[in-house]
Amino acid sequence: MTVHKQRTLGIIGGMSWESTESYYRLINEGVKDKLGGLHSADLFIHSVDFALINKHQEQDEWAALGVIMASSAQRLQAAGVQGLLIASNTMHKLLDDVQAATHLPVIHIADATIAAIKKQNLSKIALLGTQFTMTEDFYRQRLVDAGLQVLIPESDARAEVHRIIKKELCVGQFKDSSRQYYQQVIKDLADQGAEGVILGCTEIGLLIKQADSPIPVFDTTLIHAAAAVDFLLE
Repeated sequence: MTVHKQRTLGIIGGMSWESTESYYRLINEGVKDKLGGLHSADLFIHSVDFALINKHQEQDEWAALGVIMASSAQRLQAAGVQGLLIASNTMHKLLDDVQAATHLPVIHIADATIAAIKKQNLSKIALLGTQFTMTEDFYRQRLVDAGLQVLIPESDARAEVHRIIKKELCVGQFKDSSRQYYQQVIKDLADQGAEGVILGCTEIGLLIKQADSPIPVFDTTLIHAAAAVDFLLE
């Protein structure tokens, strides 16, 4: 049996563990698909306590979150990883803290998603995620800088999309009523001209699939995991 050399990837996870579990499965499946046999991924995962993360987010304490993320990155670096992945769209707000703490390459979730959108030659894209991801520059501006026009739900719908993520999906609740709500939000954005929709929170893909949307779905967890596989096997 040929043994293929892999790089080692560190995942800052637990935000939430439900989506980190998806990452672990998808990355291992991806490596097995590429290499066959009994191959699996060379990974370290540091899973943080999401209750603490969420509390700091809700209180707008991003400096404290930066310290937590930098510490997690340093622990993974000490374990010997050669690159990092932040298993959360929202926490890419703290990318600079992670990079400054380790100087390791970080596989950026938005960049991987942009590449997937460009492959389909789309230019007008809907974005769903937490309030932070939908409205703040750390994510949206990256899409705009790549030449994409970004549509987000109106204020009340943004609040409900955020609530469903935090109060339901992050605790493993997947309600038909919430699926239907997301479907309506996506339909409204498609009616405004969106050619595709970014599921810009790593939990949304646990609820919404391509069959639920009239326009192409870009599930950031799937896309990010595929980019991780490419990194491991480069």
